[in-house]
Amino acid sequence: QVQFVESGGGSVQAGGSLTLSCVASGFTFHSHHLSWHRQGPEKERELVASISNQNGTQYKDSVKGRFFISRDNAKNTVYLQMNNLAPEDSGVYYCNSGWARPLFPNWGQGTQVTVAS
Repeated sequence: QVQFVESGGGSVQAGGSLTLSCVASGFTFHSHHLSWHRQGPEKERELVASISNQNGTQYKDSVKGRFFISRDNAKNTVYLQMNNLAPEDSGVYYCNSGWARPLFPNWGQGTQVTVAS
């Protein structure tokens, strides 16, 4: 069964940093592209960043240069380092497999990020 467990969220002031982690299970982690998504208040879930199985990356325009996605295949974990956070970055962050869209219908509980101005 595919599972994602996200952690690392919290409340920070604008300009602060957080690093999110997601431990995945139930599929061959090293061979999959992975992605982070977020859902802000009264907004649809959106793709924030992706990392390929060859460590290529892509980012939503508004987070380029501030967010960095990485993976540790030995730990079945994908990370999202977030710097210079802004209030519009607030939301619940989720991980999944996939490059341009989520691969699995299963979602974890997410981790809440709140950025105060």
